[in-house]
Amino acid sequence: MDRADEDRRANSATQGLSRRANILRFLFRYRNSGVFAGLTLDPTVVSEDIGEGSPDQFARDLEALGPTFVKLGQLLSTRPDIVPPAYASALERMQEHAAPIDYERVREVVESDLGVRLSKAFVEFDTTPLGSASLAQVHRAVLHDGTEVAVKVQKPDIRRQLMSDLEVLRGIANAADRLTKVGRHVLFADWLTEFSKIMMAELDYVAEAENLERFGDHLAPFPELWVPQPIWDLTSRRVLTMELVVGTKVNQISGVRRTEESMEPLAAALICGYLDQVFVHGEIHADPHPGNLRVTHDDRLAIFDLGMIAHVPPRQRDRLLKLLFAAVDGRGEQVAEEAISLSTRLDDYDEQRFLREIGQLISRYAAHAASTSEGTVVTELVRIATACGLRTPPELSLLGKTLLNLDTVSRSLSPGLPVKPLLEEHLQRVMRARLRKSLSSANIASELMELQTLMRDGPRKLTDILSLIASNRLQVRMMGLEESRLMENLQKIANRISAGVVTAALILASAQMMRIETQSRLWGYPTIALLLFLLAVGLGLGIVISAWLRDRRVGKQEERGPQ
Repeated sequence: MDRADEDRRANSATQGLSRRANILRFLFRYRNSGVFAGLTLDPTVVSEDIGEGSPDQFARDLEALGPTFVKLGQLLSTRPDIVPPAYASALERMQEHAAPIDYERVREVVESDLGVRLSKAFVEFDTTPLGSASLAQVHRAVLHDGTEVAVKVQKPDIRRQLMSDLEVLRGIANAADRLTKVGRHVLFADWLTEFSKIMMAELDYVAEAENLERFGDHLAPFPELWVPQPIWDLTSRRVLTMELVVGTKVNQISGVRRTEESMEPLAAALICGYLDQVFVHGEIHADPHPGNLRVTHDDRLAIFDLGMIAHVPPRQRDRLLKLLFAAVDGRGEQVAEEAISLSTRLDDYDEQRFLREIGQLISRYAAHAASTSEGTVVTELVRIATACGLRTPPELSLLGKTLLNLDTVSRSLSPGLPVKPLLEEHLQRVMRARLRKSLSSANIASELMELQTLMRDGPRKLTDILSLIASNRLQVRMMGLEESRLMENLQKIANRISAGVVTAALILASAQMMRIETQSRLWGYPTIALLLFLLAVGLGLGIVISAWLRDRRVGKQEERGPQ
């Protein structure tokens, strides 16, 4: 048994090294593509015959690395500050198809997670999946009451592979952040942490079921939209059972059907519903692409696959709303101001260039609004910000990707839909609704309570301050000095000076003692004098090495926008 365990650990270690080598080979191949600019890898790990590939080859190579990198590619396509446009386009076209697993393994997962036999839970369960992706596959089934459902089953061992890949990527990301300029700008480690959280949430099908239920409630005011609801009794962390969606992909609708049935209400409802989802409810589904949308037989638009959801805090939500509204309204200066307030200013931030570039971008958008989508404007804004030394929040990139996807879907449904007037009208409606909410009786009562507290406590506190001033007892205390690096640096300076003085004294003493004739000699020199000299050399080298390796260098200056 011990021998078998050792063999398994050895095989696992070998596979881990092989996996790391494959990832490094991939990164090294595209080191000059702009995707991983400045990332230096050990050339001994890879072959010399590997050259830089095309964007389409980049996407195929990501797919070949497995599920983690398919999802990584999907998320990279939302980051124009990391990925060049050609590569982002190739990543958007990535197809998440994978070979299905055997039906017996599917049955084992379902029965293990639900705690019942498959025949007890379902009257019918198709052995052939409706579709198979990198993380899961979907089967059609029928409940005992005759309801047709879709059963999404997570593939076995996918979580372990994901965690292993993320561990390798985390080490590479930390190295890139320390050693490269693009790493210091983008902070790959922080981005990878967010990616890890998103992936863990996507592997939890209970969370996805909650997303389906919540989105269904939020989109209830739009009868043209339908979100299939989960069957909670048959849902677990690795099995999601929900209403079956039967319909046509939005990019496969025939021209005859578009002519006979107007798809404009569906497109308009989708855009308005997603704007509400972002700016009212604070959730971004960054992947409303044609593969996740179906036009049903009763002329509704079905929305599903809601595993990857980003949450937007209220204050950031307000700023994103102001930014988008200013862009649609053609106010370039306010767009730039809101982008600066959302972002972090790095040490090479060029404000004049940023203001000029954003002004030109909004002017071009205003002049060509019919042919330029709002998603393109937001995506280009992120690229300009990165080039000018601003680190934008990932939510801004996700908003741009969402708007791009919505524009693609709306053009597939209704090519003649006037998107900009629709967007502007609905944004105004959202802002009016938020204003009404801020003037609600509950908010007004809360503000009055704050004002009452200020009026009650203010005079007393002012009297206390004046009394302290009058009696010359007012003190100002500065906290945190001991916790800062100031005391540590002062101690380091004092230690270095002391060590330097001791080193100099030892050198002088050894030099003087070299003249004294003694019986004890080492290599022809007085033993004590030589030992003192060697001790001085050791101390001197220690000071130099310590200063070289451990001294804190001044970090890059970063400044966040006003909160």
